[in-house]
Order: sequence, then C-alpha cells, then structure tokens
Amino acid sequence: MLVFFAFVILLTLTVANDNKLTLFRLKKREDWFVDGINLFFQGILIPILQITVIYQLYQHLLPNFQAALNLHPIVAFCFSFVFVDYLYYWNHRLFHTRWLWYVHQVHHTVTEMDVLGTSRNTLWTSFLIIYLWVHALFIYLLQDSSWYVAGVSLSSALDLWRHSIFTPKPTSLIYRCLSPWLILPQNHAWHHASSGICGNYGANFKLWDKMHGTYFECDKTPDSLGVETKLTLNQKLFLPF
Repeated sequence: MLVFFAFVILLTLTVANDNKLTLFRLKKREDWFVDGINLFFQGILIPILQITVIYQLYQHLLPNFQAALNLHPIVAFCFSFVFVDYLYYWNHRLFHTRWLWYVHQVHHTVTEMDVLGTSRNTLWTSFLIIYLWVHALFIYLLQDSSWYVAGVSLSSALDLWRHSIFTPKPTSLIYRCLSPWLILPQNHAWHHASSGICGNYGANFKLWDKMHGTYFECDKTPDSLGVETKLTLNQKLFLPF
C-alpha cells in the first residue's frame, strides 16, 4: 500500500506542476505506452509472480526450509532495506557492463526525471533484477515476513521518489538530514545524465558507491538526461528477443 500511495502522491504533485504537465503533453505516445506497460508489469504482474510461481519454485527446491528463518523484526527489515540494497548495487553495475547494457539502455532513454519512467525497461529485464528472486526467497524462508516486506515497500517508494522531479534544495532540512546517507533524486539524475556519468548505482544508500569508488556528488541536476537509441517499440519491450 505504501508504494501505491507514494505513486499516487508523486503523480498528483507532478501533474499539479505546470512545467512538468507541459512535459507530459510533449511526451511521445511510444514512451507513454512503454512506461504504462512496464508499470503494470513490474508493479502488478511481477509481485504476483513472486508470491505464486517463484514461491512455489522454492517450495520445490527447498521443501524443508519454508518458514525456517526466525528473525527479529528489525533484522528482517534491514535484510531487505540494507543487505538486498547492496546486492542490487552489484546487480545494477552488471547492467552497465557491455554484456547487459544492451537491454538496460532502454531504462536510460528517459530524458526527464519522471515517476512514470521509473519502471521503463524491457519486459525481460525484470527477470534479471535480483528483487524478483531474492524477495520471494526471503518471504519463503521467514516465519514472519511482514517487516521484510515493509523494507521492500519503502525501497520501492524511494525508487519512485528517486525518479521524480522533486529534488530537495541543498539548503533544506530534509536535504541536510538525508543527503549524507540516502540516494536523492538529484544523485540518481546524474546516473541518467547524457554526459555519461558512470556511477551512483545504489538504490537506497550512498555507502555502496562511496565504498567502491563509483559515487558522483553534485548538488544541482544535470543539463540533459538520457541516451539516444534507434530501438524500435518492439525492441524497447522485448529485447534481447
């Protein structure tokens, strides 16, 4: 529910912004279609797939480990919000290697920070993102997965915010509180910069990028976003097939 409310609030605030509303009007129909399909796919179909098919797969592969893990709620939350975030950092870095960039480039065709473009990917990319497999595994293993799921929901809500236009000003209290440790929209915007900044791969935490020398700091947002491609609509949806 947190993800749904975050999406509705961010979308409503975006539409209420005259400048962004103009950009929505100028958005290509093809981009609307790709974003809409992917939001439905990643926001609805993938979670259903996790709790049905992938969950049953683990029942088959690990029949003796269902509900075998009893973790304190805070530990369970940290597993999804911190540990899985570190796994995703490396997952994301792999997408920027020459082997996986071919499919990941679709996500970088976004030319404006746009909450609707958060899930822009080829449909097959969802099966290469660790969230599908790791979240289903921990939900299967945990006796009580509610706090783990809470961490998942918070990460997803932050992902929507990170792709939105709502960047806190460097002089604001929220910026001073969050900037030292959390990836903010302006940080992620530099990951999408047309200038080709290779860094800021983390989802929630800046720590991973700082640990591995991939962090790029800049208070302002880049002048332009996105990469140019000659991909057709079918390729944007179904690469590499």
